[in-house]
Order: sequence, then C-alpha cells, then structure tokens
Amino acid sequence: MRRLRACVLAICLGHVASVDAQSPAPEQAQNVANTGTYNSSDLPSNNIPDACSPASSSQHELDTDALSHALISPSREVTDYLRDETRKPIQTLTFLGLKRGMRVLDLYAAGGYYTFILAKAVGENGCVIAQNTQRGLAFIEDRQAITQGEALETKIRAGNLTNVVQLITPTTALGLAPESLDFILLTLTLHDYANPNPERAKALLATLYSLLRSGGILGVSDHIGDTGNNNSALHRMPQEQAMALAREAGFEVTTSDLLNVHTDDHSRSIFDPRLARNTDRFLLRLQKPER
Repeated sequence: MRRLRACVLAICLGHVASVDAQSPAPEQAQNVANTGTYNSSDLPSNNIPDACSPASSSQHELDTDALSHALISPSREVTDYLRDETRKPIQTLTFLGLKRGMRVLDLYAAGGYYTFILAKAVGENGCVIAQNTQRGLAFIEDRQAITQGEALETKIRAGNLTNVVQLITPTTALGLAPESLDFILLTLTLHDYANPNPERAKALLATLYSLLRSGGILGVSDHIGDTGNNNSALHRMPQEQAMALAREAGFEVTTSDLLNVHTDDHSRSIFDPRLARNTDRFLLRLQKPER
C-alpha cells in the first residue's frame, strides 16, 4: 500500500519514485503552528526557552505502528516519503534507541525530513529542537524550488508539530544547558566538519557529549568514504574515522549495517547522478556512559 501510494503520488506530480519529486513552492508561513523560533541571542543563561519543556520522566518504547501510520499521512511531504526507502527512518530510530517522551536535538535539521519524523516519534510529551544556521535556512531544498527554511516551516505547520522549537544558531553557540538532552541526531553532516579540519569534528562531538544526560544517545549517519580518497571533494568520510573521533570524545560506539549500499562507488561524489543519492552510509549509536 505504501509503495502504491508513493507511485500514484509521484506519477501525479510527473515524477518517478527513483528521484526526489518537486513540490510547488508553499506560501511562506509567518507563524509556525504553536512553536517558537529562536536565535542564539534570544537564549537566556544557556537555556532553550520553556516552549521546549524538559523531557518527560516517563519514557516509553517507540510505537512503530503509530509512527508508520504518521509517515503515510497526507500531511507529510511526498518528497520526504520517497526518501524513506533508502533512509529507513523507523528502523534507524529503533536501532538508535529513541523513545517517546525524549527531549531531542535535530542538529542541522535543514528542510526538516527528520524533524517531522522525530516529532511524531517522541509524541506530545517529548520535544524536538530543530537547529539550523541562518545561512543554512537560505539554501535551496534538495531538488525543489523553495528554501530549506520554507520547507521546514511548511512541515511544521502542515504536520501540526506543536512539540517542535526552531533554534537558529551556529553549532558553536547552541545555548543549551549541559546534560539537558536525551537524544541528538546528526545525519550526513559530520564529514563537513571532519574533512576540512578533524579538530572541528572533535570539538563538535565534545559539545554534543556535554549536552547529553548520562546514558544519552547521539545518532550519527554519513556517506562512507575510503581512506586515501579526496573525501572532502566527494562529501564522504571513512567510518573508522568517525568511530575514532566518537571514542575520543568519550562515547561508547555501536555500529549497524542497516544503511549500507554495496553497489555504491566510494570514489564518486555523493552528487554523482549515477548514484541517484543512494549512497553507502554508516550508522553509529553513540552513547554517553551511564554514571
């Protein structure tokens, strides 16, 4: 049924399911559901505003049936639905250990693919902080005619994601209290820190480590690169490098081959049209040790 829905919707839009379909540009939202949007300068004393309440003391296992239903909701973007086959979001979040009621940071949320999913997953007693930079909000959403900021706001409004708060600030100035988060998601971004300067990646992971409570989880996925390749140009990184950086930051590392694609050619850029964005990706569950 899901595959049929995707195909019908994609055909109606004049696209096939093997590519990310375009959506018409939405009207720009002035107010986003019941959520807030905050810049780093708005944050008092290193605390996210009360609009994102502390994590629920009662956390429960992920309701995968309810989440599956939410992902085929008419309120969700078709373009995001078509990405699910390769990104496997429910299996990914299950492996990472996300639970209902958690307080979550979606680091560099971009156009909000995972923001929508995380918001539905943690439920009304949880909270999702969708972080972007001002510069990132102006980027054009992948294969669409709208900005990432517009895409994210549209998802929040259409999905009635009242448990989402937008945080517009650099990753070096998040303004979040230490040990205030249960879960952080970092997808397809770590290579942008590690390739120019591994010290930047170390600093980022150290910051995220400090924001997690004892036992908190950082989920990381990225495009796999081979040691010796020009991974900066290819927008990739070796899994071994990511694991070494994580351990250096103090995390316990668990790996999964869920997102592996053995037909991927690691010598090609992730933007190579022959790959159709179906790249080989590592998936790491990084846990801050329990005290």
